Amino acid sequence: MQSFVSRSVRTTAKVQQTRVAGAAVARWYSSGEEYDLVVIGGGPGGYIGAIKAAQMGMKVACVEGRGRLGGTCLNVGCMPSKALLNSSHLYHQAQHGLASKGIEVGEVKLNLDKMMELKSNTVTTLTGGIEGLFKKNKIEYIKGWGSFQDKNNIKVKTEDGGESTLKAKRVLIATGSEVTPFPGGSIEIDEKTIVSSTGALDIAKVPDKFVVIGGGVIGLELGSVWSRLGAEVTVVEFLPAVGGVGIDGEVAKTFQRILGKQGLKFKMQTKVTGTSPREGGGVVVHMENVKNGKTEELEADNLLVSVGRRPYTEGLGLENIGLTDLDRGKIPVDKYFQTKTEGVYAIGDVIDGPMLAHKAEDEAFICVEGMLGGHPHIDYNCVPSVVYTHPEVAWVGQSEEALKEQGIEYKVGKFPFAANSRAKAMEDTDGFVKVLACKKTDKVLGCHIIGATAGDMIHEAVIAMEYGASAEDMGRVCHAHPTQSEAFREANLMAWTGKALNF
Repeated sequence: MQSFVSRSVRTTAKVQQTRVAGAAVARWYSSGEEYDLVVIGGGPGGYIGAIKAAQMGMKVACVEGRGRLGGTCLNVGCMPSKALLNSSHLYHQAQHGLASKGIEVGEVKLNLDKMMELKSNTVTTLTGGIEGLFKKNKIEYIKGWGSFQDKNNIKVKTEDGGESTLKAKRVLIATGSEVTPFPGGSIEIDEKTIVSSTGALDIAKVPDKFVVIGGGVIGLELGSVWSRLGAEVTVVEFLPAVGGVGIDGEVAKTFQRILGKQGLKFKMQTKVTGTSPREGGGVVVHMENVKNGKTEELEADNLLVSVGRRPYTEGLGLENIGLTDLDRGKIPVDKYFQTKTEGVYAIGDVIDGPMLAHKAEDEAFICVEGMLGGHPHIDYNCVPSVVYTHPEVAWVGQSEEALKEQGIEYKVGKFPFAANSRAKAMEDTDGFVKVLACKKTDKVLGCHIIGATAGDMIHEAVIAMEYGASAEDMGRVCHAHPTQSEAFREANLMAWTGKALNF
């Protein structure tokens, strides 16, 4: 298996050869006649692609219609939600988790306006930081909406109402995704009472009752925020398990049980058939159990519709460059991330693969290397997923269910945080580390973690899998004591020998 780091080393010589030529091209076109690369979209994939291209000597422009860089992730997704997750966790800890640690406080009060102000300031700081990086790397940032006239000419409708045309040698499509509407259009989002993930970040008052349609990553994270702040939260999920695609079945069951102990309620294998206004305000949610057909209703002050995201390609003018054969809305690309139209590339949520910011960033990095002679390679089996609730849930590679479906013989190593000294000292022992290794070769095939720091711990497993490490390899690696990461070593020891040292 090729690794990201090793592939970078292998392509360094070729990249160095093209860098001088690239710098000359940038000077040649310094008059603004033509760009080496125009990036449409300034989200995690787009801005990383623009920066990497500029660092390699290309003359780059980035077109972004939002008016602020960072895309959905920084503006109305990853970063504002993490700010609220952290603040709400501290609030909940102050109410329920300090006394046992010998910390006595007076009455704890919620200042929601201040919490929202912190969230907004976080967004402003981060998006402003990207603008600073653009200036540092001499990238032209154009605020407007770009569309193809042809493969080398991009028409831009600027935010001030004007129009301009950019001439480009290459174009990188990085327009991301948008919220998927409720199937059938029977529920209309107004971002006040019925909200998407965007509106759920700006609710002005803690609702008494908050209903979430969809038990995936976004629904559980935002449901957790409002539950911690005092709302009665009910999650309605069509599938029999929470967590979304790729989550291990055992982890999903444990996850739901822990969230249930925190106060979240679940209606599993239940579909929402529609809504109606509630007298006096709010909404009534109409549901049906998919197993027995039983119907029921739930009242809510706010309803979050969180049923996924879809590629955003509207208004790009793809038909003008022959890109009309989309696959479920996604743009087909080759191993260099080039579309069937020469010189036009696409990355991130608009192409196949998980809709994750870090996946888009990785694709952008190696896509640009490929433009200048590098040899792109990405192993999507080694792209991690994280749910930033408390405890966090993180995984990479194969689940038990996937291995069984493929007929791959495997062994399991599992270590609970209840047996980890650091977790016990912190009174944060929910969850475990689970390692799946090949029964014949001992190669690590997957890792699933539910625990306080799962999102940080998972990268040890990612590196192990990128380099084709065995459970024995990871079990022999020295880990600092006391740390929660020791649980990862213990799980590998269990997978390798059938025995852990501390359990």
